[in-house]
Amino acid sequence: MDRYIVLHAPRQTGKTTVLDALASGLTAEGDTAALMISCERAKSAGDDVGWAESLLLDSLREAADLSGWPKKLLPPDSWPQVTPGSRFGAALREWCRRCPRRVVLFLDEIDALQGNSLVSVLGQLRDGHNKRSKGYPFPASVVLCGLRDLRDYKVASGGEPGRSNPASPFNIIADSLRLGDFTADQIAELYDQHTQASGQGFTKDAVDRVFELTRGQPWLVNALAHEITFKMGVTGTISDGQVEDAKERLIRARATHLDSLAARLHEPRVKRVMEPIVSGDFPRAELTFSDDLSYVRDLGLIKQKPPMEVANPIYREVILRVLGDVSEQYVRADPHSFVLPDGRFDLTAATSTANTPPEPNGSTSSFAGRTGAPTAKG
Repeated sequence: MDRYIVLHAPRQTGKTTVLDALASGLTAEGDTAALMISCERAKSAGDDVGWAESLLLDSLREAADLSGWPKKLLPPDSWPQVTPGSRFGAALREWCRRCPRRVVLFLDEIDALQGNSLVSVLGQLRDGHNKRSKGYPFPASVVLCGLRDLRDYKVASGGEPGRSNPASPFNIIADSLRLGDFTADQIAELYDQHTQASGQGFTKDAVDRVFELTRGQPWLVNALAHEITFKMGVTGTISDGQVEDAKERLIRARATHLDSLAARLHEPRVKRVMEPIVSGDFPRAELTFSDDLSYVRDLGLIKQKPPMEVANPIYREVILRVLGDVSEQYVRADPHSFVLPDGRFDLTAATSTANTPPEPNGSTSSFAGRTGAPTAKG
């Protein structure tokens, strides 16, 4: 214990579920009061430190009230009346002073805090942590959970990502951990739980196809199974063809997870990384590229290890559709006309079409009077 940790992973990979289970398990051991709170409500406060603190403390009290703990473990009925910018730390101190157990705090969605609010809250955590050795009551451990790794909290709080600063609120962080994706065996084990509960099985080809399409991304793994079993209403054994159908449905529907992923592509630091990957060009040598690359990896858009590639085939298809959306509006050919007999993509034909300007009547010259596939040039 007595460790301050950053736990990061892309959205909808099970971070909140893990923290909730961990908090419950620690509390059940009998010597710890472990509580998870969400910082998401404080997002609306922006740089207003006092408002952010009030919203965080409201979330803390609500989570404690819902915990089912005995009164002796709960925070005090009223918080200390201190200057804004000190309220969060003072409230934690007062709670730890009264609680007969050591307190562990999980701050979920820490990314919601921005600017001065983030600087203030992290500074208060650092100050309280550094005083614990002198008998100051404060949480024994704090876990900051969100999308980003440590360096990006430094950037968000106004610091330099690569520079050491003794006064930084981050020099108390003992570890930075990332939740990983499922392996193929873990996907099979997860789907087997559904089989045991319902009697509905997955063929080995179906499970293998799920891993190929998702590379183990937790939300995608669950979303494909949900699409097949609930939305498509498949009742028998699930095949790889039905997995393929579910993939298409998810992409066309642009589910919330995929929509938020697509929105990230418009961020400048994301575009600087993703555009060279998609186009096959070498990225421009910029001082910020290394940090941009780490940020995009933290978002889960690309693989964690070189070479730089999109994280999984579903993400790749979504990214290509988003980046090519404007051009797609001008393509009048049947998409199947760009597929060669052996199933490969006919890049020459596609680029020939894309480079042919529309005629005044709205048609494309290479398609004028034609109904078949475009002629490959060159």
